Amino acid sequence: MNPAPILLDTCAAIWTTSAGSLSEEAEAVLSKAMTQSAPVLVSPITAWEVGQLVAKARLVLSEDPKSWFAGLLESGVSLAELTPEILIDASFLPSCTLRDPADRILAATARVLGCRLMTRDGPILQYGGAGWLKTLAC
Repeated sequence: MNPAPILLDTCAAIWTTSAGSLSEEAEAVLSKAMTQSAPVLVSPITAWEVGQLVAKARLVLSEDPKSWFAGLLESGVSLAELTPEILIDASFLPSCTLRDPADRILAATARVLGCRLMTRDGPILQYGGAGWLKTLAC
């Protein structure tokens, strides 16, 4: 049986392109997923978040955000769906304390698609720890 797909949150997606930024455990999980053909996904909301970070000078990339995102997809990461169902579900997450709209969208995406959400974001990890979401610390 293949492991559940992995959805990268925005920081995890950025760190996959930066040597040494992910924990050894996260690197091992991603490597295992790739060898076992488990999808590693990124949400379109990550493209928006990366664009926002670059526009506000909070992130410096070696290329423009569009090229960076295209390179991420070319590296074997697949684009997750961002459907009306996911966007609506983001408004109705059970017992949700996540304030950031992008975090809510990522959580809803992971729940709808049955993914493990790879993140270092404390509130998302707490939400997962409460049993509402499968998470992987990175």
